[in-house]
Amino acid sequence: MNTALSLDQSRSDNGTLALKAAGEIDLSNIEAFTAALEAALDQTGDVLTVDLTSVTYLDSAAINALFLHADKIRIVANRMLNAVLTISGLADLVALDIVDGTSA
Repeated sequence: MNTALSLDQSRSDNGTLALKAAGEIDLSNIEAFTAALEAALDQTGDVLTVDLTSVTYLDSAAINALFLHADKIRIVANRMLNAVLTISGLADLVALDIVDGTSA
């Protein structure tokens, strides 16, 4: 069974590309997340913002996908994900902004 996940790309007014994920990222949908992440990275010559503020769960497959691109991403996440991003060591490798709550 696939876990609900939505993925959207957007550009800010200054042209910065962001990939926004909402839902849960786990083994059931990691291929879609990885494909969207890699497609967004192919479109930007700069650091990609990965917006996880609406993500409620990351498993080890999701952490691994983010680790593989740590040198090319920055992460914006909700407080609920702070522990897993810190314990995994990912917070030491990427620019990480933690915001309150989750957004829709």
